[in-house]
Order: sequence, then structure tokens, then C-alpha cells
Amino acid sequence: MSLSEGQVAVGVVLASFVGTVALTRTITRVIRARQNSGGVFKNIHINGVHVHHQVWGILLVLLTGLLSIAYQPHHMALYILAGFFGVGAALALDEFAMWVHMRDVYWQKEGRASISALAVAAAICTALLVGINPLEASPTDFQFGDKVSPPAIAATVIINFLLSIICIVKGKLSTGIVGIFVPFMAFIGAVRLAKPGSWWARKYYRPGSRRARRAARRFGDAYYARHNWLIDYIGGKHS
Repeated sequence: MSLSEGQVAVGVVLASFVGTVALTRTITRVIRARQNSGGVFKNIHINGVHVHHQVWGILLVLLTGLLSIAYQPHHMALYILAGFFGVGAALALDEFAMWVHMRDVYWQKEGRASISALAVAAAICTALLVGINPLEASPTDFQFGDKVSPPAIAATVIINFLLSIICIVKGKLSTGIVGIFVPFMAFIGAVRLAKPGSWWARKYYRPGSRRARRAARRFGDAYYARHNWLIDYIGGKHS
């Protein structure tokens, strides 16, 4: 199967993204272990201010985005920009939790949100790489006989969007976002139990009801222990 130019560019983004995440997390672990006391790797300070690596990532994403819009590159130029975009996106999303909390929570429990954001971004890139793109549905996918059915196209897009929204209000933000690109995930997340405390659970799970008890068991301490263990394994131990 031959890949389109866009898919190759997404592949470059994914490769540079994953490589940068691995390198960045390795360096930050070394800095944390040594408490920035010495060695090759140290936190960057300018005029006494710690400049987090998300700053360089945001600047790189903005620069590559501007160049892509201004010059609309193709082939090698596109792939080079795609590589730098992947690096910038990784550096920026690696500190995603700091965007939300507006403080340094990199190694705190709130910092696990950054790993989730990185995983979602990688999943979306993977979906685009293998050709799953909800924004480029072919009319022939909805052709019945010799006629294309616009209502079928609209209904499919709307249903998938609603399933993703249901995932989100059930407390499954990552599943809902990825589900926009991978409809099967949106369907699975929508039909399964909501997380306790989510809008859906508060609205439809009466306290003490069978569904409320099942949700509490499904998303209990064991679930979060497994979830946090996996995130800590990937991104480093959080406090």
C-alpha cells in the first residue's frame, strides 16, 4: 500500500514526536535524580527564570505552522517541517499539565495529565498515518447503487460526534478525543459505564443503584493503581 504525501508527513511527525518524548523524559529523569546539581543536563535559566521546555516547543510549533501556511511546502521541505513540528509538539505537550494548572506540577500527581495528552496525540497521529481521517470521508463510502447519499454522510459524522461527546461527559476525555478519529473507540467508550463523579454518572446513576455500584467497582482503587503505574512507567514516578 502506497502512502500519500500527507501520510508520509504524518509518519515523520509521529516518529519525531515519539523520539523527542523518549529523549525529553530521559533527560528530565536524569535532572530530577541529580537535583540539577551537576552533569551535562541541567534546567535552563535565563536571568534567573527557569525556562521550561514547553516554551521552546510552543515556539517551534508556531514557527513550523507559519512556514507551512506561508509556503505550502511539498516533498522534502514538507517532511523537514513535519519533523520539527513533531519535536515542538512533543516538547509542548510534555508539560501539558502545566498549561491546565498554571504551575509546575511536572512531577506531581497532576502531572500525569501530560502523559495522557502525549498518548492521545500519538494515537491521533497513528490513526491519520494508517488512513483514518474523519475529515476526508470519500463519497463512494456512502454510495448506494449509482447514487451518493449526503444524508448518510451527515448522519455518520453526527453520530460519531455525539458518541465522542458521550465519552467526554462520561469522564473519558482521552477516549472521546481519539474517538473522533477512530469511531470504534467512541462507540465502545459510549456504551460502557461512566466514571463515578462524571456528569453522566451524576445525572443518570442514582446513588446506591446497581449502575453506581458497578461504576464504583470498575473505576475503583485497583483501576487507578494500574492506570497510574502505567503512566509512571512511561513518564517517570510522580509524587
